[in-house]
Amino acid sequence: MKYPKHIQRGGTIGFVAPSFGCQIEPYYTAFGNAQKKFREMGYQLQLGPNCYAGEGIGISNTPEKCGQELTDYYCSPENDCLISCGGGELMCETMSHVDFERLQAAEPKWYLGYSDNTNMTYLLATICDTASVYGPCAAAFGMEPWHASLKDAFGILTGETKEVHGYDKWEKESLKNEEQPLLPYNTTESRVLKKYLGRQTAEKEPEIRFSGRLLGGCMDCLVNLLGTRFDKTQDFLEKYKEDGIIWFLEACDLNVFAIRRAIWQMEEAGWFQYVKGFLIGRPLCFGQEMMGLDQYQAVLAVAGEKNVPVIMDMDLGHLAPMMPIVTGSCAEVQVQGNDVTLRYDYR
Repeated sequence: MKYPKHIQRGGTIGFVAPSFGCQIEPYYTAFGNAQKKFREMGYQLQLGPNCYAGEGIGISNTPEKCGQELTDYYCSPENDCLISCGGGELMCETMSHVDFERLQAAEPKWYLGYSDNTNMTYLLATICDTASVYGPCAAAFGMEPWHASLKDAFGILTGETKEVHGYDKWEKESLKNEEQPLLPYNTTESRVLKKYLGRQTAEKEPEIRFSGRLLGGCMDCLVNLLGTRFDKTQDFLEKYKEDGIIWFLEACDLNVFAIRRAIWQMEEAGWFQYVKGFLIGRPLCFGQEMMGLDQYQAVLAVAGEKNVPVIMDMDLGHLAPMMPIVTGSCAEVQVQGNDVTLRYDYR
């Protein structure tokens, strides 16, 4: 696994928009403020041509132009890391126009983004054998003040963050809008982890520890990649089977039945054969129950049969805040009471 160099003070942060750009509010103003804050911190900036574009369908521009921007800026020596402007809907089409051979041959650099950016973070790990960061997109860094999760995410890029912990509260309803684009997360809900060992609840376990290599992202995107020419998951699993895999998964548009179908599909494709544990984020359909199925049983139908730890309702995904996950790296997971710690091991 290749690990990028950490960005130094005075280095250049690059921004790209392989999914949505920051052309509308509240993202436009928030992205502008993020740039201001990074400059004040002593960093140079390099903006890709699509950062403010709104020409595409579900992404910033045409798939060809988005793929060209992503390839060129990743391979460019003029920036030291890349932060994606945002998520979106059709970044999968961008991937058809990314030159992965150039990416693999290039000096590795950190790429930060989540949601639709699973298309890049997951494929950097599984195709290019290069670590990436599943975490907040560029506009989030415009909030005043930064939430601790943003400090953690940027700390991974600088090398200051070696481990991450859960956060006490989470945001069920965002207050950010066009009139108030710089508001911080509206954290009103207490984090309550759901812990299982196999199918059995592990709420009374004083401590749960496991380790492995981190792989995952947004299930909406993962099942879309599954079985395509970009799906090199089996090669990755075989290469790192001695480490075992910690799957981190979260969902955006999927309802509880779609989550269960996605987990089933990944299982039947053999993705979970070397699993050491599951880290499951709060889904956007949090609290949903359909025909007797809730978000927990949707996952446990498959994950519960693996006789490994399954930690759910983690700070991961679309209901902020989110712990930044170094995709492709090894990690030790420690769950104590109602908190979880990830300690990264870059080997």
